[in-house]
Amino acid sequence: MSTAKEQTTAKIPQRVIWLALAGAVGGFLFGFDSSVVNGAVDAIKDEFALSEAVTGFAVAIALLGCAAGAFLAGKVADRYGRIPAMKLGALLFLVSAIGTGFAFGVWDLIFWRLVGGLGIGLASVIAPAYISEISPRQVRGRLASLQQLAITTGIFAALLSDALFATSAGGADQAFWLGVEAWRWMFLAAAVPAVVYGWIAYTLPESPRFLVVQGKEDEARQVFDSIAPSEDTDRHIREIQDAIEEDKLAGQKGSLRGKTFGLQAVVWIGIILSVLQQFVGINVIFYYSTTLWKAVGFQEKDSLTISVATSVTNILVTLVAIALVDRIGRRPILLAGSIGMAVSLGTMAVAFASAVGSGSEISLPGAWGPVALVAANIFVVSFGASWGPLVWVLLGEIFPSRIRARALGLAAAAQWVANFAITLSFPVMAAASLPLTYAMYALFAAASFFFVMFKVPETNGMSLEQAETLFVRKGSAA
Repeated sequence: MSTAKEQTTAKIPQRVIWLALAGAVGGFLFGFDSSVVNGAVDAIKDEFALSEAVTGFAVAIALLGCAAGAFLAGKVADRYGRIPAMKLGALLFLVSAIGTGFAFGVWDLIFWRLVGGLGIGLASVIAPAYISEISPRQVRGRLASLQQLAITTGIFAALLSDALFATSAGGADQAFWLGVEAWRWMFLAAAVPAVVYGWIAYTLPESPRFLVVQGKEDEARQVFDSIAPSEDTDRHIREIQDAIEEDKLAGQKGSLRGKTFGLQAVVWIGIILSVLQQFVGINVIFYYSTTLWKAVGFQEKDSLTISVATSVTNILVTLVAIALVDRIGRRPILLAGSIGMAVSLGTMAVAFASAVGSGSEISLPGAWGPVALVAANIFVVSFGASWGPLVWVLLGEIFPSRIRARALGLAAAAQWVANFAITLSFPVMAAASLPLTYAMYALFAAASFFFVMFKVPETNGMSLEQAETLFVRKGSAA
């Protein structure tokens, strides 16, 4: 295993950086496509005369598409390869952007949103799997964290482009270029990164670990030699082959099935990490932030500016995680993040217990408004510097090679279902009791601390095969 000094001073081959950045473009599309609807919601509602329920369904349906796409991604990537899965994702993004931009009714809008969700789900699985499989062990954490950086950058780009289109046209529902409404251009803009992602996919080499699993050792050796010429390629290939043989001897043969509630224990670890990442309520801050900002004294017209500022903060703290993940390890960062999230969410619960008014007229008296605002930003920072990027890092590391894409797909699908559940449940729960809602998120944040403490070993500096073995043993001991 590499020493801490070697990890911090390791020089990353330029070709590996390029491949990791190229793979992470899927994360950019993931963030862009999932957030671009924010600036178009009101215009869509007016354009098609939608009720609140149908509007909410049209927005949320993409999340179910994401879950289906994540599950599909594992099967496509394990059967045909990581690169074909990227190409399929790019095509789905492109078709969704054009279809949504020219939607003529609510039902075809919903259909194209669902198609876009499939693309997001594919990208959410393939990017971390591919980056982990082409990255040297000493810098794998930093490179795998590029997925989250790309997601946050995509969110920022979507919010910024929405603001530019709406401002230039005088409103999201106003005509813009070629007489087409601004909200339609918001969606059509996603075609540009989709085309770029598709072009990139045609320039990337296949994952060397996928090639070894397919028995194509010579091709895998060529890729390893091109991305890490200073490392022992034969040792890499032997480690992968040994891991594959261990799977066969254990009777796994690429199956996700196991003795722990029907799945291998390591798969459950990935699923629980994914679900906890969403159950702390991070998307409430991004999807339903208006209630919080109005409660602490901001006007609704300021919400877009605040959302853009929050997305910039998310990018900056992700850079902090990238700088630290290979220096101090995964576990310390996750544990610190859990503490920060639990304390800040608990503080928000206490603050909203003092709220006056109800519904959209809620407000926080005295110092409780600034306290809640500070706590919300501490929560975003705590999440963005820990659980946001590092869950993706771990999902790319912990699964055996023969099941990596499918297991990652199942874990990502669980993440999207959890996202959907939190997104739909928050309005109802908030109407009943905001203090209890934030207290529940705080409990999940506390649970995330103990889960990492007892179930997530450190993988810093390990090869993928060593990390897989460690997690499989940890899961088997559960």
